[in-house]
Amino acid sequence: MRILFRHKKTRTIAKGRLKILLISDRVNCSPQMMELLKNDISKVISKYMKIDEQQMEVQIGQTDGNGRRSERKPVLYINMPILEIGKHGIS
Repeated sequence: MRILFRHKKTRTIAKGRLKILLISDRVNCSPQMMELLKNDISKVISKYMKIDEQQMEVQIGQTDGNGRRSERKPVLYINMPILEIGKHGIS
């Protein structure tokens, strides 16, 4: 039973990664560029709060375009767990 669960989870993760890769490719954003972007964002945010950089996710998606393909625009999604706010005395 556990093996089945792990396989399904792995498949879901792989599907998500492929989707991200395809969208990133469409907006000409390489995996290296995504990693640089992630590092820069974490450096800036870390000045103001303590974050979990290991769990941070940065993805490029698309707006829905209200049904029109020509209106779709790239969107940057950031999922960043905040561990502590006001790390450097900022409340």
